[in-house]
Amino acid sequence: MTAEPAPRRWRTLAIVGGTVVVALAALTGLVASGVIWPGRIFAAGYDVRGVDVSSYQGDIDWQVLADEDIEFAYIKATEGSSYIDSRFADNWEAAADTALLTGAYHFLSYESTSKEQAAHVIDTVPVDGTLPVAVDVECYAEFCEEPPSRERVAEILDPLLAELEAHYGVAPVIYATADYYDRYVAGSYEDNPIWIRSVITPPSLSDGRDWAIWQYSHRDRLDGYDGDEPFIDMNAVSGSLDELAVRH
Repeated sequence: MTAEPAPRRWRTLAIVGGTVVVALAALTGLVASGVIWPGRIFAAGYDVRGVDVSSYQGDIDWQVLADEDIEFAYIKATEGSSYIDSRFADNWEAAADTALLTGAYHFLSYESTSKEQAAHVIDTVPVDGTLPVAVDVECYAEFCEEPPSRERVAEILDPLLAELEAHYGVAPVIYATADYYDRYVAGSYEDNPIWIRSVITPPSLSDGRDWAIWQYSHRDRLDGYDGDEPFIDMNAVSGSLDELAVRH
């Protein structure tokens, strides 16, 4: 068999290489725009989906959003000992008029005491939520570069969870990124449902326990909101949503 001339081989390789580059660029653009998101593929096997929102989603038409094939919503309420999400009261009231199960979440501060944070949540979040209050354990500001010790986090988190459970009558959900789960949650808090973030692959908790909620995407687009943030977080539930629901 006669060998292909060298110039022709190089032209063929150049065309193939250029095609691959263009395809990768197109794929990158689709991922960046939220059209394609890896976690979405794996999450397709779960029937129960929901969103979590904050003031970044702006003014939400909850009747429209509730029709977007979702069954629950977590709404940002508080952060630390004094911050209240500017849209919380409006979101809480409007979401209650839909068929969605709803819960509030608190962003944990490593600079405020558990007593201050518990009082702040209790003063802000009504007891009529249909999902447990969630506590968001992740990094912020300088703590992303220099994470606090596990002892410091437990000093705040443990009594906070206990006070919230005593007030709301149900164990709070713990939300965590994979890194912060390993640092501060793994091996503890057996009574608290776990809400884990993993936007590329399905979550696998390092201590072998099961997760209750999986945040599988932060790049979805749904109808019903018009905030500065064009994307919305999507979540899947392992099992039945009834298992999480609060019984009043």
